[in-house]
Amino acid sequence: MASVIMRSGLRSALRGGASTPRVSTASRRSFSASSHHDEAAEASKWEKITYLGIVACSGLAVVILSKGHAHNDEPPAYPYLHIRNKEFPWGPDGLFEVKHH
Repeated sequence: MASVIMRSGLRSALRGGASTPRVSTASRRSFSASSHHDEAAEASKWEKITYLGIVACSGLAVVILSKGHAHNDEPPAYPYLHIRNKEFPWGPDGLFEVKHH
C-alpha cells in the first residue's frame, strides 16, 4: 500500500502536478465576513467620494486663483541694494534698471 502511494506521488511530481496544490472550494477559508456585494458597494462609495473631492478641490482652486492680488507700482527703496563702488562698463546704471539720466 505504501509503495502504491509513493509511486502515485512520484508520478504526479514528475508530471508537474505537485507544484500547484489543488485546493477545493469547500476547504478555502474566507477571512472576511463581507460578501462581494459589500465590496462593490464600498468601492462605489469611495469612487463617488473621489469624484466629489476632485470637483471640490477644482472649485476651490478656481476661487482662490481668481482673486486678484495687490501690485506695488514701485518697489520700496532699499539703499543697501544699490551700492556701486565703481561704474559698470556700459554706464552708471545696471542693464535692467530704469535709466534716470
